[in-house]
Amino acid sequence: MKILYIYIEDYLCNSDMIRAFKRFAYGGRRTEVVRFPFTVSGKWHDAALQDSLEKAIEQEIPGMVFSFNYFPIVSDACERKGVRYVSWLYDNPQVSIYSCTLINKCNSVFVFDHGIYEEFAGQGFKNVHYLPMAADTERLDAMKPGAREMEKFGADVSFVGSLYTEEHNLYDRMAPKLDPYTRGYLEGIMRAQLQVQGGNFVRDCLSDELIRKMQAALPLYPHGDGVESAAYLFSDYVLDRKITAIDRTEILRLIGTQLQEKDFPHGLKVFTRDLSFTGAGLVNMGTVDYYREMPCVFKSSAINLNISLRSIQKGIPLRCFDIMGAGGFLLSNYQDDLLYFFEPDQDFVFYESRQDLLHKIQIYLGDPDRRRRIAENGYRKIKENHTFDIRVQQIMDQMLKD
Repeated sequence: MKILYIYIEDYLCNSDMIRAFKRFAYGGRRTEVVRFPFTVSGKWHDAALQDSLEKAIEQEIPGMVFSFNYFPIVSDACERKGVRYVSWLYDNPQVSIYSCTLINKCNSVFVFDHGIYEEFAGQGFKNVHYLPMAADTERLDAMKPGAREMEKFGADVSFVGSLYTEEHNLYDRMAPKLDPYTRGYLEGIMRAQLQVQGGNFVRDCLSDELIRKMQAALPLYPHGDGVESAAYLFSDYVLDRKITAIDRTEILRLIGTQLQEKDFPHGLKVFTRDLSFTGAGLVNMGTVDYYREMPCVFKSSAINLNISLRSIQKGIPLRCFDIMGAGGFLLSNYQDDLLYFFEPDQDFVFYESRQDLLHKIQIYLGDPDRRRRIAENGYRKIKENHTFDIRVQQIMDQMLKD
C-alpha cells in the first residue's frame, strides 16, 4: 500500500507517524510513504495547490492520503480523484473541521478530543471518529540522558509549552478597543472559567450583542463555506487562549515561589518561546527541540506539569503522551479523556485547583518511590495501548469500514 503523506515541516510527530506507517504491513506488504510538501496558509481553497496535489495523486496512485489536522483543499482533491483522505486532528481549536467539505465521501476524520467527536457524532457524521494521541516508546526508550543532560534539563518541576503570550494573543489586540463594560464582562468570564477544571462555559456566555462588539474591535468572521459560529471563533481562538495565558503564567509563578520558599534545590524550569517570562524560583530555559531535547526534560525532571489549552474540551493533550511515553511523572489538570484510559494516582496525578496543585507538588517531591511507581505504570500503559503503531492499525481498521 502507498500513502501520500501531507508533510508540513514544523508539525510534531511527523517522524513517529511515518515510521509507524512504514512498519505497517497491508496484505503482507510493507507500506510505502511518499511525502507531499504542504504549507499551511489558512486558506480553505487554493486552485494551484489543489491542482498540484491532484497531479501527485495521479502520479503516485496512493491507497490513501494522510495528514495531521484537516485541510479542505486536500479533501476536495481526494474527492475529485476518488482516493481516501485520512486526517487526524491533534490541534483544538481546528476551525477547518467545520468546512462544508467534511461531507465529502472520501473523508475519514479522527479527532483526539472526545468533546469534538460527540459534537459531530451528535449531528449524524459517520466519518468522524475518536482517536487519542500516542507516543513512540521505541524512540523514547533509546534516549538515555547522561549527566550533562540531567544537569541541564533536570528540575524538581518542569513545564514545556507555549505561554500564549506571544504572537497568537488576539485578546490583547482586541481589548483596548472595547468599551469598559464589555471588557470588564469578558474579564469576569475569564476569571470565572479559571476556577473550573474539566468544563468550559465561555462560549455559552457570549451573546449576539457581545459578539458584535468584539467583532467591531477584532474583525473575526466565519468562513462563507463553513458552519462554524462566531461564538466558536471568539471563545476558542481568542478568549480560551487568553485564559490559558493567564492560567499558565500565574500557576508557574506560584510554583516557583513555593519551591523557592521550601528550598527545593532544583526548582522550576520553564521551556517556552517567551524569553521575557520571569518569576521568583523559576528559570526560563527557552525552547527545546521536540525530538532531541524534550524527552530529556521528561526523563530528568521529578515532576512534569501539563496545563491544558482551555479550548481542549475533554481530550488528552499530546504533551501528556509525550511525558508518560518517556517514562516521566505526569501531574496534569483534570481532563475527562484521561480517565478513559488511565487511573489517577496510579498512572498519573491530576490537580483540581491551584491550592491542590501546590499541595501535590510538595507531597510527590517528598515521595520519590511513589512518584517512580506512578511514572512506571503510566509508561507501561502507553507502551501497551497507545503507540503510533497501534494507532495506525486502528486507523486502517476504521478506514476499511468507512
